[in-house]
Amino acid sequence: MSKELNEIIINALEDLKGKDIVSLDVSELTDVMDTLVIASGTSNRHVKSLASNAVQEAKDRGIQAIGVEGLDSGEWVLADFGDTVLHVMMPATRDFYDLEKLWSMEPSTRTKDADRKDSE
Repeated sequence: MSKELNEIIINALEDLKGKDIVSLDVSELTDVMDTLVIASGTSNRHVKSLASNAVQEAKDRGIQAIGVEGLDSGEWVLADFGDTVLHVMMPATRDFYDLEKLWSMEPSTRTKDADRKDSE
């Protein structure tokens, strides 16, 4: 279902002209989710519309979001679908938090823990 959900989300974002849509496979980095979808909007209203459209499209196909945060301000909206988490942000917010870079790096503690377990 994850692949289908990701396609629904990305298509919903593209339908409303979401900017710089990125889908990251983070399954090797965390047990919390498998995919992180990040997109930008051109205004607070656009950010809200993008996120709302993705949530509604998923709901129309029988997939309910676990939670949605940030719709009030529209600076950064997060929609949690379990295996997939959607972040829609204003460009300045996206640049500041740089989630793509954050989620593309493996924590140094994970490598050390894995090496320690391998040597035991």
